[in-house]
Amino acid sequence: MYIGDYLARRELYSPDRLAIIDTGKTPEWRLTFRQMNGRANRLANWLRDVAGVGRGDRVAILAHDGVEHLDTFFACGKLGAIHTALNWRLHPQELAGIVAATTPKVLIFSAELAEKVAALQALLVGRPEAIATYVHTEGNGVGGSAHFETALQSAPDTPVTTDDLEAEDIAALIFTGGTTGLPKAAQVSHRMIAWNTLNTVIHDVTHDDVFLNVFPMFHTGGLFVYTLPQIIFGGATILMRQFDPARVLELIERERVTIFGAVPTMYQLIAQAPNWATADLSSLRFCTSGGAPLPVPLVEQYTREKGIRFKQGFGMTEFGPGIFALAPEDAIRKAGSIGRPNFYVDARIVDDDNNFLGPDEEGELVLKGPSYCSGYFGDPAASAAAVDARGYFHTGDVARFDAEGYFTIVDRKKDMYISGGENVYPAEIEKALYEHPAVLMCAVIGLPDPKWGEMGRACVVLKPGAAADEAELLAFMAARLARYKVPRSVVFRAALPISAAGKILKRELRDEYIGLS
Repeated sequence: MYIGDYLARRELYSPDRLAIIDTGKTPEWRLTFRQMNGRANRLANWLRDVAGVGRGDRVAILAHDGVEHLDTFFACGKLGAIHTALNWRLHPQELAGIVAATTPKVLIFSAELAEKVAALQALLVGRPEAIATYVHTEGNGVGGSAHFETALQSAPDTPVTTDDLEAEDIAALIFTGGTTGLPKAAQVSHRMIAWNTLNTVIHDVTHDDVFLNVFPMFHTGGLFVYTLPQIIFGGATILMRQFDPARVLELIERERVTIFGAVPTMYQLIAQAPNWATADLSSLRFCTSGGAPLPVPLVEQYTREKGIRFKQGFGMTEFGPGIFALAPEDAIRKAGSIGRPNFYVDARIVDDDNNFLGPDEEGELVLKGPSYCSGYFGDPAASAAAVDARGYFHTGDVARFDAEGYFTIVDRKKDMYISGGENVYPAEIEKALYEHPAVLMCAVIGLPDPKWGEMGRACVVLKPGAAADEAELLAFMAARLARYKVPRSVVFRAALPISAAGKILKRELRDEYIGLS
């Protein structure tokens, strides 16, 4: 089995090296590659012999971050089955829609989500796509569910392989949507994982790295950005059950973490943690930021106070997820840029007629390369529509590149709003707002307006102890932006709605204010 059985290969090379620290367990679990491979073999045997899971079957997991996510992923790899991680923020009705679309045979879930799973069970009663086997990771679970660790203990650790598994076989489904609507399931092949790992290693990873993961494992950031490359390369990965800024700082210092990745909102919260001033972060080779532009004042604060080198980048579920990288030496000089394409990625900008554009021209970002996914599960129409006749994947991002080949995301097409006939991109406005010393977090949304079609509203969270009013921030933006880009209003909030992946949920904000109007 030359591909798919990642842990068997890694155990062969470094059986006794530390693989995983699961800090969500009490006491914490510290597992070697030999122990991880043993767990994956036991689970694979149980899934095959008890739950009837075979090649191509889906195994779903609905759980906060923990080693069970990796047990499930690697057991699926041994069986040729498909790991299907579900977003625990979703409503049972939304989960039922995803289950109907993906028809998993098994659902593994954590105890704190048992009530949600019971509601899902009730919705699936009598339906042909009903899940046959439920497994809980701790606690009492729900009626009829097996216990995860008991299942592992009852199964042999004899090796499980699928010898005819090929690179194009699907390893996982990762869902692309937010918290409303039915998201599409990107098919992550073993080929995609291999090429993403190569792109990551070229830019980032060594054999001795220690990576702290704070992204949810249902997200491409949690499972594929560094976690899988670390397993393949033989490094250690630390798992947190949920993001906690103060705990992040403690773990970086205690475990001498060398790589840490987060989104800008997480970095802002970490810098506000009570132990920020005393935390020793000297072990970090670099930090990675993605998901949105990293505000320059934040880069400067981390550099000044902690000596941190930032690598910024850009990725997406369907492609990699490591697509672009911005080197630390460019963090200030090229602030706002996502950097240059990674080694095996072709990136272009096209106009509305799909013609290639040159430097400094804005258009849609399109991508081509071997780390692209295998389309969307059960949706051939969407799969075909995403890729043009030349083989380029259309991202839906408005972007441009400069004469040096550095790309900048102007905004998501869906985030753009039109005010008085002009396209307005919130990311540009937010970048200006972050230059104000009182602004901790911000999000700009477009709201319906009878005269202009849509007008902007800036939603702002101020730094603790800082003060600013609406007039001050409007004037601040007016001094930096064209008049039509300046939002009509500013509202101050105690917090912004943030997804499990750490991204600001603009759709929730927009729906909230439309509902109040």
